[in-house]
Amino acid sequence: MPPSRPPLPPLIVIVDDDPGLAGGLKFSLEAEGYRVETLETGEALLLRDLPEADCCLVVDERLPGISGLNALAQLRRRGVDLPALLITSNPSPVLRDAAAAAGTPIIEKPLLGDALLQPIADALARGREGGRGR
Repeated sequence: MPPSRPPLPPLIVIVDDDPGLAGGLKFSLEAEGYRVETLETGEALLLRDLPEADCCLVVDERLPGISGLNALAQLRRRGVDLPALLITSNPSPVLRDAAAAAGTPIIEKPLLGDALLQPIADALARGREGGRGR
């Protein structure tokens, strides 16, 4: 009987068109033991074959082309119910309301220190419970 493989760590998919920010987040999250993939656009996220579980989406609101919240809404309409966090700077009250209605927490930029670590852990835990990032 072959030895069993340890389970893979959760996957974090970062969608941000700023390569410096995406690279820094990737480095930090990998150092915490996560698997990390970076994408530059909402369209790339929509084309990505996503796992059904143990994955958290970290999506910038202000992307070239489709916005982060719009990309998440399209995924939800397709039945993709992974937990997600929306990252942005200076969110307007309208964006805050739309994100809240979608059940998507906003994490404000600049992302200082480990600002994403606990929200990601919380989102993954809620995802395992069937609560989609809420």
